Amino acid sequence: MSIVWTIVVGFLIGVIAKFLHSGKENMGFIVTILLGIGGSLLAGLVGQFFGWYRAGEGAGFIVSVIMAVILLVIYGKVSGGSSSS
Repeated sequence: MSIVWTIVVGFLIGVIAKFLHSGKENMGFIVTILLGIGGSLLAGLVGQFFGWYRAGEGAGFIVSVIMAVILLVIYGKVSGGSSSS
């Protein structure tokens, strides 16, 4: 069940990141989920490494969205999409 929960939260984070970012990346459902999961994983690693928060705290969601937006910008630059910040 935790895999399903990870996918749902990853999708939610990916959708929020796409909403906050002004570029027009042509991404599908799966890439959006992977973007959100990647943002969550990266935020968890960075946030816990620097001691900003512990696993399971609400601040992790906010940092996950920020990391997902960063990954979205990187994705736009790599894929050649129109990603202007």
